[in-house]
Amino acid sequence: AVQLVESGGGSVESGGSLRLSCAASGPGAGGACMAWFRQAPGKEREGVAAILPGGGRPSYHDSVKERFTISEDNGKNVVYLQMDNLKPDDTATYYCAAGPAARMCMPTVADYTTWGQGTQVTVSS
Repeated sequence: AVQLVESGGGSVESGGSLRLSCAASGPGAGGACMAWFRQAPGKEREGVAAILPGGGRPSYHDSVKERFTISEDNGKNVVYLQMDNLKPDDTATYYCAAGPAARMCMPTVADYTTWGQGTQVTVSS
């Protein structure tokens, strides 16, 4: 099965930026939807952004649109999440996920079958 490893989390002040990376390897790493999710303590996991490497346009949750950008390097099987103008409400553990290819990849939890271990993002006021 595909293996996912996130990196790039950290602590920043409100308005700061971080770039998360997700490296995919193993069988199934290619031709899959890739997405970012986040989960704060006591809250449900929520979708952030999704992309089909080498495919169509990415999709975003409204809460991060215009601030976050998902991108990919298909040749390297790496997906990025550039996070700008971070807010305290963005504080969460961020997870990379992979799922079956779709006509349009969406950051919907139920559509994803493989998850990374997560990387913590903390945004202070």
